[in-house]
Amino acid sequence: MKMVKIAHRYVQQYLYLKGLSPSNKKAEIDSTLGESALSFTTVKYWVAQFKRGPTSCQDEHRSGRPNEVTTPEMVKKIHKAVMDDRRLKVREVADIVGILKSMVHRILSDDLEMKKLWARWVPRLLTPDQKQCSEEVSIEYLAN
Repeated sequence: MKMVKIAHRYVQQYLYLKGLSPSNKKAEIDSTLGESALSFTTVKYWVAQFKRGPTSCQDEHRSGRPNEVTTPEMVKKIHKAVMDDRRLKVREVADIVGILKSMVHRILSDDLEMKKLWARWVPRLLTPDQKQCSEEVSIEYLAN
């Protein structure tokens, strides 16, 4: 999707440098792209951008909102809460640590790589030690 937007901007720049009016640019884009053509408002916007001076067709870097919630301390708090009681719901964990449910879910899934399985939070992938322990327990149960 992002590459399509950038490609559209380069087409806009080419047609601007060619000297076409916004309405002629819109007609040419419509005849070429059909359904996926840009709106006339977008065409006018980019004409204005190119008239102001040199404009990059690439997205400019934006700092965005700082990631204040996903700190190592918060990840540790959530991990401890889940390890103490694996049956906790995301809402309950959010209440314990005092952040939004969506952020708790993102930390659990992305940072801690856990998922909900049969009402319990479990790691997505077992570590080699966990695999070895699971194998030993299975062999022990089979022997009994």
